Amino acid sequence: NNRLAPSALEPRCAIGQYDAAQGTYTLHTSSQNPHGVRTMLCRAIFGMPETRLRVVAPDVGGGFGLKTNPYPEDALVLWASRRCGRPVRWTATRSDSFLGDNHGRDQVIHGELALDGSGRILGVRAKGLHAVGAYTFSACVAPIEFSLFLIPNVYQVPTLHLVTSAVFTNTSPLGAYRGAGRPEAVYLIERLVEAGARKLGIDAAEIRRRNFIPPEKMPYHTLTGMVYDSGEFERVMTRCQKLADWDGFPARRKASADTGRLRGRGMAFYIEQGGRFNDRMELRFDPSGALTILAGTHSHGQGHATTYAQMVCDWLGVPFESIRFVQGDTGEVAYGRGTFAARSSLLGGNALRVAAEAIVSKARPMAAHLLEASAKDLVFEEGSFSIAGTDRRIPLAEVAAAFYRPAGVPKEFGVGLDASGSWSAEPPNHPNGCHVCEVEIDASTGALAVERYTIVDDVGRVINPMICEGQVHGGLAQGIGQAVLESVVYDPESGQLLTGSFLDYAMPRADDMPEVCVAFEEIPATTNPLGVKGIGEAGSVGSPAAVINALIDALAPLGVESFDMPATPMRVWNAIQSART
Repeated sequence: NNRLAPSALEPRCAIGQYDAAQGTYTLHTSSQNPHGVRTMLCRAIFGMPETRLRVVAPDVGGGFGLKTNPYPEDALVLWASRRCGRPVRWTATRSDSFLGDNHGRDQVIHGELALDGSGRILGVRAKGLHAVGAYTFSACVAPIEFSLFLIPNVYQVPTLHLVTSAVFTNTSPLGAYRGAGRPEAVYLIERLVEAGARKLGIDAAEIRRRNFIPPEKMPYHTLTGMVYDSGEFERVMTRCQKLADWDGFPARRKASADTGRLRGRGMAFYIEQGGRFNDRMELRFDPSGALTILAGTHSHGQGHATTYAQMVCDWLGVPFESIRFVQGDTGEVAYGRGTFAARSSLLGGNALRVAAEAIVSKARPMAAHLLEASAKDLVFEEGSFSIAGTDRRIPLAEVAAAFYRPAGVPKEFGVGLDASGSWSAEPPNHPNGCHVCEVEIDASTGALAVERYTIVDDVGRVINPMICEGQVHGGLAQGIGQAVLESVVYDPESGQLLTGSFLDYAMPRADDMPEVCVAFEEIPATTNPLGVKGIGEAGSVGSPAAVINALIDALAPLGVESFDMPATPMRVWNAIQSART
């Protein structure tokens, strides 16, 4: 797996301000984990209580794992502000980002797959080597961990032998990048499955079908300690094949050959782990009856403001337009763990459900008082409390406003209507899906074009289909970028970074993307009441393997059996020439 630069739309930036009168600091920073940044800065750098530092990161232009931890500049602007007696701002140039940001991937795995004559998997052996950079920190552990734990993927693997090592290198440190070890694991096993299918002369989809973990074995314990709670992998793959017009591929391959081009098809099936740790959400009504969501998760492109408001609107009947969304401010949000590892729908969504249920429970006695009825006779539906069997009702917003009345309300109700909820990712969930990719290659130049791409994802219950599709499209663009274009390159002699700008580091553009068919098979998770599974990493986990499998399928008639990313025109052309000679 080639080394990648996460390259969020917004580079890292920070503004530090010291208040001498209060002895407190405020840090505005582009972080996807503001409470975590506060904790690490206060404990590891400044040695002060967290009440003395407010971290604000309300609107961040992309993160992808890059912005989960603090960087030296976050501490330096605070220190400089205290020394200078004025706010201090720092913004990275794009070259600063290439040089100083955490990178992703950069791993070599040697793997072997044992199959019997019918295509049943007998065992997998793999040995990994990770280049972690000049020093390590907490975020470098996840890619190493998941690149091993998820190697069995969606298959019944009876025997497994895994070894991994990490080496320090004269480069930027390795961190979490969208998928964080999941794409690496899937890349290995899915490359091996397709290679095994070619050796045995069995259709690659059929090899997978014979080895899938069946639904009746759920929950399924893998040899690496993962517990899959749900999944119908054959159902997902069958739908993906249908949408991809699997049976029509030979005709498309012939049509490409008639124009002198090589066409190949690749499949990749993935499973990943969504959600880590725990999180907290809060709901708070103001005196007018309007509602505020205070989110412990952090949206930096995921659309939380829409999705969470949509959920609360469904549960509490509060008008969508009256809901205010607050995130990324440790001065307003009591606590949170931010967003990474496809965790927000699981943790934020279920914590929000707990908070919503608490709001109804807390409001019920007040509603009974206002309706002059017994609380046990009340029914809550469509945003109002009503007395069962009558037409007497009162909207939740009116009940909330009553908590702020200066008089006429029993003192035991207190002032204000608010509630918080928490949820833990124990156990986590396991999104999965199938990718089918078709590529076309110009053998005379090595230029590769991704012509067709089909994805069917099982992300559990889909709350907002448009947002989910957007997440898949974005992840796919990054996966295609890794497979075809992107690579951080250092000079092996001098250690000089050679890809220090977008002139040298090739990012995927709109014209590199095919028309994509995205569909969902909703197989609810059994580990949480909402039945949701993560979506944020889905597109990036399966796509590198699918693209390279398609490339190898296109070049297989020439004798090409293996290929390492990225598939730049020069590298593809060299592979063709080597095979021909």
